[in-house]
Formats: sequence, structure tokens, C-alpha cells
Amino acid sequence: MPSAPVPSAPVPPVPAASGPGASAALLTHARAWLADDPDEITRAELATVIAAAEAGDVPAGADLADRFTGMLEFGTAGLRGAIGAGPNRMNRAVVIRAAAGLTAYLRHDLPTALGGPRREPFVVVGFDARHRSADFARDTAAVVVAAGGRAAVLPGVLPTPVLAFAIRHLGADAGVMVTASHNPPQDNGYKVYLGDGSQIVPPADAGIAARIARVTSVAEVPLATEGWETLGADVLDAYLAAVAALVREDAPRDVQVVHTSLHGVGNDTVARAFALAGFPAPAVVTSQAQPDPDFPTVHFPNPEEPGAIDAALALAQRCSPDVVIANDPDADRCAVAVLDHDTWRMLRGDEVGVLLGAHAITRGVPEAGVFANSIVSSRMLSALAASAGIPHEETLTGFKWIARVPGLAYGYEEALGYCVAPDVVRDKDGVSAALLVAELTADLKRAGRTLLDLLDELAVQHGVYATDAFSIRVTDLALIPALMARLRADVPTAVGGVPVDRVEDLAEGVGGLPPTDGLRYWFTDRSRAIVRPSGTEPKVKVYLEVIEPVAGPDDLARARHTGAARLAQLRAGFQDMTAS
Repeated sequence: MPSAPVPSAPVPPVPAASGPGASAALLTHARAWLADDPDEITRAELATVIAAAEAGDVPAGADLADRFTGMLEFGTAGLRGAIGAGPNRMNRAVVIRAAAGLTAYLRHDLPTALGGPRREPFVVVGFDARHRSADFARDTAAVVVAAGGRAAVLPGVLPTPVLAFAIRHLGADAGVMVTASHNPPQDNGYKVYLGDGSQIVPPADAGIAARIARVTSVAEVPLATEGWETLGADVLDAYLAAVAALVREDAPRDVQVVHTSLHGVGNDTVARAFALAGFPAPAVVTSQAQPDPDFPTVHFPNPEEPGAIDAALALAQRCSPDVVIANDPDADRCAVAVLDHDTWRMLRGDEVGVLLGAHAITRGVPEAGVFANSIVSSRMLSALAASAGIPHEETLTGFKWIARVPGLAYGYEEALGYCVAPDVVRDKDGVSAALLVAELTADLKRAGRTLLDLLDELAVQHGVYATDAFSIRVTDLALIPALMARLRADVPTAVGGVPVDRVEDLAEGVGGLPPTDGLRYWFTDRSRAIVRPSGTEPKVKVYLEVIEPVAGPDDLARARHTGAARLAQLRAGFQDMTAS
């Protein structure tokens, strides 16, 4: 696998005495971390901050304190944070500890089918093109091999769903994907899967975290210099063959697509998947096609963020495709834009989720197949499933929960995540989702219809399910529990003039769901709202949904207008209620 060069950078001397820039205890802690850090890049960075803080530089002292507020927390999302020196950052020292903890968990805490320990755990490792991703992947493999396990590393920067596929394809005990998905350029992350191909859930996260906590010094963690396997192209080929085979043989292929990978790793994989499935090559946003960890053309590399897919929409204005498809940087999410009258607009994740659900019903759902979506996603999928006689389940937020629904045939989450083929990838997959969006668009085109026409038809059948969401971003993470505590203490009788029927505290475990931090509001007019802290970013998210009945095709415009007005009223109420 590629190995990023580690320059020989001089480490500035760290003065022995403390000054007004930082406390003596903090400086002592920082120097101990510095002495244990195996990477010259972060050693030089940290030594510079320590020296400035010791000299009385107040901003440097605050920076140092932030770096040492605690170890970057390992949870069901693995690790995610800004790249830099110190325990509260993503760096080689933190990753080596995480890899050692994971390997120890696999060897000692996760029994084999026969009930004994995994003496030689097998871990497959993938990585994207973000800063330091290759280094973190190499360190993970080195830790696994040195501990007596087997490690196989994907052959280059590849989408997250390829790693999720490879775990079951190769029969691994676990998988690690080094990626921060759609986070800002300064971040990186460490996503862990177990052998079933799904992301970790409790109690595995706590078990791994406990093993990580036992690692007191990186210097004590053995690192192999060789012995891991670098996989060939056959794993990617197998993944591509599996996802391309999802497209029906009799499906039309007459569809023109504009695609952007937002400087991530999805461009080549999507192009090959389209070719294998028999679709024309997508028109590519060339300025965003090649991986670039700095994401130079987008402010925030998340298709949901305003402006992120503007370049793709501009290309669509020039070449008039049937649909625009965007993947996030690690290509596990899929955004879709359509021409609405004379303007290209991105569909909401719930709209795409319902469209793919309807398409799954048309394609045929296996006997005993189940549909699922998270509690923050639209209830319309449940209505579709009920009308087709398909069981439906709601889960907590995240594909770590959706993918574990027994008998899952299709699952989605409003944040642009879709699992269209659980037998291939037991996680969200932006590549396979893109293929089925293309197939659905081609089916409709042959019939003289569009994705918007199908959305209209579904609304007439089941009602208008209008959804919206907004976030309250914070700079101090301590503000999040304070806000949640305030909302729990002050239960409203109405929000935005809409009477509250009941409020459920999701931390208590509701309706058979595992406990999670969040509140769910039910209103007398069937509206619903959920307030929950983000699992990956410093913000609290508010999800809203109203349902407006539709009397028939001639009533659709009225229902949409009324639904939008009700939704805006509810949003204004929650914005007032959550304002500091």
C-alpha cells in the first residue's frame, strides 16, 4: 500500500517551567504525550504549541488545553476529529491505540463460533484520499500483524462500500475504514465494522473502547514493518460485478447522467459500475473528479450543504441530462437532482428514499423481506410498505442499526444514505444507489415520465409527507447536554401554535429501541419532530415532518402548499424553542 513520506522535522525544545499560557499540569501531560508520539510531524507540531503556551501565549494555551481535554472518544461511529497532535485529535498515536484496542477485543472479547478466542484475527483495512489516511491504514495493519493477526489492505483509495463489501467477501473478523466521510478537509476518522459487514453497535463499541483505554503508551504497542497483505484488483472487481448485476437485464439503458464525486474517491468506481451495468458513461464534473483532500472547489464536501453540488448543476444546465447524481467524498451517500420546471434542484434524502423504496417494490421484494428507515426519516416508506404488504421497521439513527434489521430488503436514512442491496453491502452504498437511480430514471423515461412524476403519484396515493431539518451548531460541546437538559425540563404544550400530544425521551428506550440521547415530539395533527445531538459533528439536529392528506390529483398542489406552510410554522416554533 502507499506510504506517505514522513519528513525529518526538527522538534523544538520544550522549556521546563510553566508560564501563564498553560498550567503546569497541562504542560506535564503534554510533554509526556510528546515523548510517546511516534510521528515526527505531530511531534514537531505539538512541541511548537507547548513552547508557545509555556512562554505565555494565551491562544496557544487554549489550543493546548483543547488538544488535551481527553482522548478522542471511540463510539459507534468509531473515531472522528480534526487531524493534529494530542489525544483529542486524529493522529498516528491515537490510531495505533485504537488498532491495538480493536485487535485485543477481537482476540479476547469476541468469541468464535466455537466459543473460543480468535487467536489470529483477520482485519481488512480500507482508506480514502484524506490527509494521513494511508498512514493510519498502514499503522492499523502493522498493529494487527505484530499482535499475531492477519491484515489485508485494499489496493488504493476506494469508497467505503468497497471495504464494507470486502469484509464478508473475504471472511474477515472485522474491517476498518479510514475516512471522515463528508466532514471538512481538516478531519479524518476511523470507522470499524465487525465480520457481518455492519458497523459496530453497543456493546462492541464499549468493549473496544475499554481495550483502547488499557493502552497506556504507544511505545509499548508492537508495530510490524511488513507481513500484511496488499489486496489486488480482484476484490474491487468482485464488488463492481455484484453491484452492476443489480440492474435488471431487461431495464432500458437510455439515461444521461451528470455525476460528481466532490473531490472524493468515487469517480472511477462509479464510472466502472455504470459501464459494467451497460449505462452510458456519466458526464463528469472534471474539476471535482480527482481525489483531493483539500476539497478546493467546495466550502463543505457534503452534498446536503448549500453550494456543494453547484458545479454539477451548472454542468446539467449545459448538457441537459436526465438526472444529476453526486456522491460524498467516500461515496457511501448519494444525492440526486432533477429538473423542476426550468430549475435544477436537489431532492431531499426522504424523497430519494421513497423513490428507491417504490422502485424496490416494483422490482420485487423477496419473501419475508423487510423495509426499514431511521426514526428521523420520513414515515412515508412505512406507508408504502404497508400498502404493498411488506413489513417495516424503524431504527435508531445510523446504518449500524438499519443494516441489522432481520430480513432487510431495503433501508434508507434521510441523510442521503441508501442500502439497496443488503446481500452485497450491509451499509449505505452510494455506488449501488446511483445505479438504481439510473435504472429508475431510465424506466420512467421510457414511459414518458420523470422522477417528479413518480413523486406526485406517490403523494396522491399516500399523502404529502413534508420534511425539513435544521441544525444548531455549537463551538463548545458542553452546550449540547445543557440544551438537551433544558428541553427535557421544559416540556411545551404547543410548538409554533401546534398542540403537543406527547413527548418521548429516547434516552429511556422507546418502543423497543435502544436508549439514545434525543427527544421525539408527537403533535395532535400527526406532525412529528425529533431533536438529537449529531453523532459526528458539534451540533444538535432537529428533524420535522408533517402529513397532509391528498383528496386526488387535483388536490395535490393545495396539499403541498398547505403542508409547506405547516412545516414552516413548526420549524419557526422549534427555532424559537432551541434558541439560546
